This record gives sequence, C-alpha cells and structure tokens, in this order.
Amino acid sequence: MRPAGICQELLETIEASEGRRKRRSRNTTADAIGLQIKRDLLEEIVRADPEADDFEGWLLERCLAEGPSDGPLRAIAITIWEEWQLTRASGDFRRWLAEGAPSEDRERPSSNGATR
Repeated sequence: MRPAGICQELLETIEASEGRRKRRSRNTTADAIGLQIKRDLLEEIVRADPEADDFEGWLLERCLAEGPSDGPLRAIAITIWEEWQLTRASGDFRRWLAEGAPSEDRERPSSNGATR
C-alpha cells in the first residue's frame, strides 16, 4: 500500500465534502479554500508517489517548502497523514475508500449531465 494510491482514493472523498458544503446555508468560502488546498496536496502526492516509509518526511518537507505561510498546508498535511494512518489500521476504512468512498452527500451526474 503506497501513499499515492490511498491519496488517489482520498481525492474521491472530496466530492462528498463538496456536496455537503454546497448545501450549507452559511458562507462556505473557507471550506472551499480548505478543500482546494487538500485536493492540490493530494494530487501532488499522487504525482510524487513517495515511499510509505518516507511519507511523513515528504509531507514535512512539502510544508517547509511553503515557507512562513505554511499553516493551512500544514493543517491539511496533518489531516492527510491521519487519514493515511487510519487507512493502514482500519480494514473497514480501507474498503470504503476502495469502493470509491460511497456517500449520500456525493453529487452525482443527472441524466442531462449536470450534477445534483
């Protein structure tokens, strides 16, 4: 199990988060920004394909490369690290991800191609 494979599957969970975010009545701009940071970092992990044993160090180096404004990225990196650890420890979570992270909150294409 490589971090890049898990992160590819974690990208699918963002769709469910987006579905929930769009239904909220409050301003969700901050949520959208956080989800974009997470999406970008997950995509970067997939491209870089770090070794499992090096993943924590890779995340740290990525945050340090961000410089003094690394707070938001660091927070997301910690979340991804925790999800990686959960995936390694929990067969149920790993199966849920492998099934495409099914959720009632995920937007699905309608018959005319639009999302609902």
